[in-house]
Amino acid sequence: MSPNPIVAPFPATRLRRLRRTPALRALATETNLTRGNLIWPIFVTEVEGGAGEIPSMPGVERLTLDGARRAAETAMRLGIPAICIFPHSDPDLKTEDCERAWNPENIGNRAIRAIKEVAPDLAVMTDIALDPYNANGHDGLVRNGVIVNDETVEALCRMALAQAEAGADILGPSDMMDGRIGALRQSLESNGYKDVAILSYAAKYASGFYGPFRDAVGASGRLVGDKKTYQINPANREEAIRCVARDLAEGADMVMVKPGMPYLDICRMVRDQFAVPTYAYQVSGEYAMLEGAIRNGWLSRDVVLESLLAFRRAGCDGILTYYAPQVAELLA
Repeated sequence: MSPNPIVAPFPATRLRRLRRTPALRALATETNLTRGNLIWPIFVTEVEGGAGEIPSMPGVERLTLDGARRAAETAMRLGIPAICIFPHSDPDLKTEDCERAWNPENIGNRAIRAIKEVAPDLAVMTDIALDPYNANGHDGLVRNGVIVNDETVEALCRMALAQAEAGADILGPSDMMDGRIGALRQSLESNGYKDVAILSYAAKYASGFYGPFRDAVGASGRLVGDKKTYQINPANREEAIRCVARDLAEGADMVMVKPGMPYLDICRMVRDQFAVPTYAYQVSGEYAMLEGAIRNGWLSRDVVLESLLAFRRAGCDGILTYYAPQVAELLA
């Protein structure tokens, strides 16, 4: 009689059972991405001949006011709940005192009104920072080579009131000055704009991933020095948590981590520690890397959805992404 064959122990748990078919995988899905998680950043230009594709961001264009209106109509049709405006302002109108930042007729404020004309129910988010209007490319006022804090905060409050008056629903302070959230909230409340929300760029890092964005808004060639004295050191985690805690205490309704994919650990920490609406920005450098690899055939376009699921898995309630319209089409 031949000996009994040695049988390897069968797996006690067969996790592959729930991966076998699309239906089973759908039932076991832990994280979902919906159109409601998307905020679409757009660039609006007032420069003659400034509209068209941005070379460092293939597939992304600077828009005229009419283009912004069409983008808003597209967002409504696709179920994208919010659009975020970034201005490409006339370089000849940039000054060291940045007065145009709070001019009711600057391109950002005109874009808010234009979008609200055609899509009144679309949430319009804006950027609160001086760099689009600053002769030296910084987010704050520069005095004797120093980016000054308190004088900048006063300027940001004027900028915020002009945007609120134009019809903005969400203000996005991205400047990283100390105390600006409290000052903005107090200014909005005292001027009758108590319902305007603040989505603070609470954890914005001094990152190298912003390069194409600076091209898009026309700030890259004007930047004098760097932004390391007011943006967070990429090596730091606890500092980001302190920034978020401060901004929430000062009246922020929502908080943002920027950049996105390289900082998903920060997203997770913020969500776990504070349990508040948490957002991230898939910034221009991230977009340029993905899109470049996709167009060269090195990656499939499936990585776009995968990347956005990573944000959701890390705890983000929403993502600012240039892929918003393409993704909304797929999810529809």
